[in-house]
Amino acid sequence: MNIGIPIAVMAMAFMVYTIIMSLQYMFEAPAAALLLPGVDIPGSPVFIPLVSGIIALILLMVVHEFGHGILARVDGVRIKSIGVILLAILPGAFVELEEEDVEKAKRSVKLRIYAAGSIFNMALAVIALVIVMVISSFFIPYAFEYEGIKITSVTSGGPAEGVLQEGMIVSSINGYPVNTKDEYTDLVLNKTKPGDKLTYVTDQGTYTITSTGQLSNESITYPGFRSETYFVVKPEVSRIYGDILPWFLYNVADIGQWVYALNLMVGLFNLLPIKPLDGGIIFEELLGYKLPEKFVTKIVSSVSIVLVGIVAFIIIYSIVPGIIQMVPGIIQMI
Repeated sequence: MNIGIPIAVMAMAFMVYTIIMSLQYMFEAPAAALLLPGVDIPGSPVFIPLVSGIIALILLMVVHEFGHGILARVDGVRIKSIGVILLAILPGAFVELEEEDVEKAKRSVKLRIYAAGSIFNMALAVIALVIVMVISSFFIPYAFEYEGIKITSVTSGGPAEGVLQEGMIVSSINGYPVNTKDEYTDLVLNKTKPGDKLTYVTDQGTYTITSTGQLSNESITYPGFRSETYFVVKPEVSRIYGDILPWFLYNVADIGQWVYALNLMVGLFNLLPIKPLDGGIIFEELLGYKLPEKFVTKIVSSVSIVLVGIVAFIIIYSIVPGIIQMVPGIIQMI
């Protein structure tokens, strides 16, 4: 964690730069994601599957909070309580340190404890990435073959709603065969435009929809559903290993990619110099080395207000149009 402190500070600077620079691209191609498993917002670049997302969130929160707790105990700071909670289906974790011990601790000790959560998240992200790369590079090409794309969800209010359904296997679009998600993405982006008729040949029949433009970029075709490559276990692999082991490792890789993505994104976001995020507390401690407390408080408060405003603008400008598009479908379900 002595090494983790400068890593956390560099990550903080990187995140501030990224957030500020993102304003430059917001009006051209707004893109922000709501990190809620199972919630598919039209126009959002990310959709987190429910089961994989919840498992990734559990690992994220437990590793983050226990990271704070472990470093606290290493540095002699007592813990009042530590544990995990469940709010509806969303997991959570918490650690409560003995305030008297924290106040007495050296700044270096505080920095190690405050940085530990995000550093533990980033370490878990690296471990998950290695696992995913090994399985995806060696085992999946050996064990599986590709037979089209599978529709994983149909976006509410999109062109495909009421026509295509979740679970359909698509083998061709407008006469062009598609075997993988990459082939499908290349076909949609390079050979179609908003307003085109798209004819899908599926395992349940042939269907035609009229595409629209993406919420974030009206010039890019938007069919209104999400998909993934449809894998089938190779017969020779099935004879040797059966179907359970190949699909188990495939699901490990799928969960691993969300463990990687969420731990990296949340770990970095948490290092923004915004109180009460860990990054804000670290920023405050660093300023306290050289500046009087009254100046530190003003600087941290001002930076926090500016960055919260930028983040709020990005979220509202990017996500609210998609949420509004979901309203008719939600009302219909109710």
